[in-house]
Amino acid sequence: MAFVDECIVYAKAGRGGGGSASLHSEPYKPRGGPDGGTGGDGGSVIFEVSPGVHDLSWLSDHPHQRADAGKPGRSANRDGATGKDRLVPVPDGTVVFDDDGLLADLVGPGARVVVARGGRGGRGNVALSGPRNRVPRTAESGEEGEEKRLRVELRTVADVGLVGLPNAGKSTLLSRLTAAKPRIADYPFTTLTPNLGVAGGDDGRFVVADIPGLVEGAHDGRGLGHRFLRHITRCRALVLVVDLSSADPAADLATLRDELSAYGSDLAERQTVVTGTKADLVDEPEAAVRAIGDGVIATSSVTGRGLDELLERLGLLARDAEAVEPDRAPYVVLRPGRPRFTVVREGNRWRVTGRGVDRWVLETDLDDERQVARLQRRLQKEGVERTLSSMGARRGDEIVIAKRVFEFLPDDDGVGD
Repeated sequence: MAFVDECIVYAKAGRGGGGSASLHSEPYKPRGGPDGGTGGDGGSVIFEVSPGVHDLSWLSDHPHQRADAGKPGRSANRDGATGKDRLVPVPDGTVVFDDDGLLADLVGPGARVVVARGGRGGRGNVALSGPRNRVPRTAESGEEGEEKRLRVELRTVADVGLVGLPNAGKSTLLSRLTAAKPRIADYPFTTLTPNLGVAGGDDGRFVVADIPGLVEGAHDGRGLGHRFLRHITRCRALVLVVDLSSADPAADLATLRDELSAYGSDLAERQTVVTGTKADLVDEPEAAVRAIGDGVIATSSVTGRGLDELLERLGLLARDAEAVEPDRAPYVVLRPGRPRFTVVREGNRWRVTGRGVDRWVLETDLDDERQVARLQRRLQKEGVERTLSSMGARRGDEIVIAKRVFEFLPDDDGVGD
């Protein structure tokens, strides 16, 4: 199965169960009263970080995620069961976006976010009964669950990231520093997905990521640059890998620094180590690294030259970066609750939906002028008339509320069938 680090997901939460309008029926009790239970809440779609998931391939193959609906209320004051949540496992470092922007940044095992919230169950007539209406003969319908289109990205979480141009020897270096076995070949862009490995001893282990090769202009999207660069944002420290056998290693290093700076100023400011690979292919490795700059470590994955020194430096770098950077924590954006009602245009009609407005309409006897006038006052106070006018509704337009059709007559002209 191919590695997938971004996909589109359609999440549909469960609808709430409808309330019951049952009236108690028992011999010798002609006025048993209401006994309808409340419907159960719909299930929600939840993303949760699972250590056993390493990419988004399963989610890409199953883009439609749905939660169960709540069960309806029943007679004898029996409430409906809550719908089962849909728990979706995602890898560590998953970032979720919806139509309004960033929704969640999930880091660490067990981090979770509700991406689509289930609808509330409708109240039965027992819950609706009161001094003004002791025997309600209607009940609330359940709310629809949220439905969202989500853009999901994976940003690899690692302590140290190996960054370099294509064919600089990053994958081979990772295989020598860790037990990872990445694909290795003698042509550019062998690595198209990040590879992870664990380095260090019992006194301090750290995660090393091999980031696919960057090219000049990667910050503008060249060579799938944005897809590769976003994985670097998770790395606490960076190893800039330069091929000593290339035509101009110093220019290669300058290109790497320029691309990191152009993509994000914080990347250029992160702690770094520069290493020159393929020292076995150069006649004078010491002169080659001096030409690049001070502190450059010459390594050879073939002969093992400089690997112990590099590994020791990386251990110190990882510890220093961890001490400076705060602990990684999940980040979830809290949005306002769903609106009290929504207005949608459907051709020449306008549809108004909302838990309160639906119930008011169902409770109203449209043959009683006083009840109709009371309904209009409630809708005006709720802001339905004002919202319709602001969205372009005109006098005489058809308004649909709870499957009943009204004529839009704003101000004091009244509401009718």
